[in-house]
Amino acid sequence: MIPERPEQSSTRLLSLDFFRGLTMFLLVAEGTGLWFTLVQDPIRGTFLEQFFMQFEHHPWHGLHFWDLIQPFFMFIVGVAMPFSYQNRISKGESRNSITRHIIQRSFILLAFGVGLHCGYSKKLVWELWNVLSQLAVTIPIAYFLMKYPFKVQLTVSLLLLLVSDLAYRYFPVEGFNQPWTIDKNFGSWMDLVLMGKLNNGGGWVAINCISTAAHTIWGVLAGQLLLKEVSRKCKFKTLIIAGAIALVIGFGLDWTGITPIIKRIATSSFVFASGGWALIGLALSYWLIDIKGYKNWIFVFTVVGTNSIFIYVFFNTVGGQWLNDFIAIFSKGMLRWTGASDFILNVFTCLVILAAEWGLCYWLYKRKIFFRI
Repeated sequence: MIPERPEQSSTRLLSLDFFRGLTMFLLVAEGTGLWFTLVQDPIRGTFLEQFFMQFEHHPWHGLHFWDLIQPFFMFIVGVAMPFSYQNRISKGESRNSITRHIIQRSFILLAFGVGLHCGYSKKLVWELWNVLSQLAVTIPIAYFLMKYPFKVQLTVSLLLLLVSDLAYRYFPVEGFNQPWTIDKNFGSWMDLVLMGKLNNGGGWVAINCISTAAHTIWGVLAGQLLLKEVSRKCKFKTLIIAGAIALVIGFGLDWTGITPIIKRIATSSFVFASGGWALIGLALSYWLIDIKGYKNWIFVFTVVGTNSIFIYVFFNTVGGQWLNDFIAIFSKGMLRWTGASDFILNVFTCLVILAAEWGLCYWLYKRKIFFRI
């Protein structure tokens, strides 16, 4: 990861910057402990608890808002790919050079992903459960498909979902042939093959990268649509309709009992449902910002989105392992004399940490320092 001072592209999409920035802002807030704090006493047991519970992953079968954040991130990466590719080509870069960069980027993302797990465990481990490890697989899949027509890309994405679904349903190994049961499914067996361990009862599986590659592929298709010389209204309608269709399929598969929505193993119904929300989220952002021109307020989010990989790694390492506790010494120490409750102290500390990490992004933004891999 090296700092660079990129030139602004004439095809820059403000709605994409906002969507990326909002997603990262919510992730940074999670890294401060804010969402966890907001479901503790005195919030616990009130109607607000149910609202803030949406900022936690669903334990298994079902869908919370927070289950959409990783799909949003993977989808956004896909949307940005056609813009980045066009920008590089316009500067005279060859496809071979771009391909080498994509492969290099995937290896770096994998290294970062594994490195973060080592940081969590405070020892060397081989674990592949986080979003960076997933992106290391989905990015090259989406990139190599990008040169093919829409129908080919869409067909491959659906085939990936079908293959994953069939593998879960018909995997014959005893003890791992219960497709929708935690730690008893094909994905869990693959974790034993790839890493020699399961996710400590959490149910997350590394093989999710196969089905969630659809998120990145659909992102590429959305990006290619937004680059086309058709009316903005047509682009907006297409995104909305595609999102609605995906939602109907995803929730339809769940409600009929065909395939349950389970984020932790990225079932096909989950990918359709979360992909549908991603398409609609992008469409609404595009309508509000790029069509209607309401953009003065998005700065607070785009500042975070311009250094998305950097801030993700930062709050998972320096933030989580040092900065959060360091700030808490002062924020709690200076406010405690007021007699504030532990809840108020904790919320205030989370907000101070969030402000500090946003300030770091702002400092980098003002100096045009953007970390790219």
